[in-house]
Amino acid sequence: MTTWLVVGLGNPGPTYAAHRHNVGFMVVDELARRAPARWAAPRGMRADVAETRMAASGLGGFGADADKVLLVKPRTFMNDSGAAVGKLASFHSVDPAHVVAVHDELDLDLGRLRLKSGGGDNGHNGLKSMRAHLRTGDFARVRFGIGRPPGRMEVHDFVLSGFPAAQRTDVEIEVSRAADAVELLLRSGLVEAQNQFNS
Repeated sequence: MTTWLVVGLGNPGPTYAAHRHNVGFMVVDELARRAPARWAAPRGMRADVAETRMAASGLGGFGADADKVLLVKPRTFMNDSGAAVGKLASFHSVDPAHVVAVHDELDLDLGRLRLKSGGGDNGHNGLKSMRAHLRTGDFARVRFGIGRPPGRMEVHDFVLSGFPAAQRTDVEIEVSRAADAVELLLRSGLVEAQNQFNS
């Protein structure tokens, strides 16, 4: 049985819940809802974790073929996400090849997803922290497009603001698609998920 960490990158607390920078949290919340799986705060782990299984029948399935899936929302704030992820990976003996990071991506328009494995952090502090604590960048990423800030708006202000009302339906659709992409990645591998969801 393989153990996976599916890490939604974001900032903890209600103040940040609807921000663009928190789309990773939104996606793992959707996966927990589907499983269904309950969030808990394991002692000393600095993260909220929901445990489920991925079998051939899908998320929440059972059987001899079922892998363990730990959905993760770090409670460390974005810039130190890797501290929580590294500790969980060490505790559960998870190889970085079985870590999936779900994060916001400025270089993709809203409505676009890209899955990849490895690569740089592209200025994303959550990914940078994960690379540092896992001591490698060789983990899968589900890149959730949020687009670039309009006009002269600073990137920091853009990612730490909510989606306008006109985009909320699109965001809900994309959160569901990103959750579908994670499920397919876990069940059938990165290449098949890329073939279906990379846009």
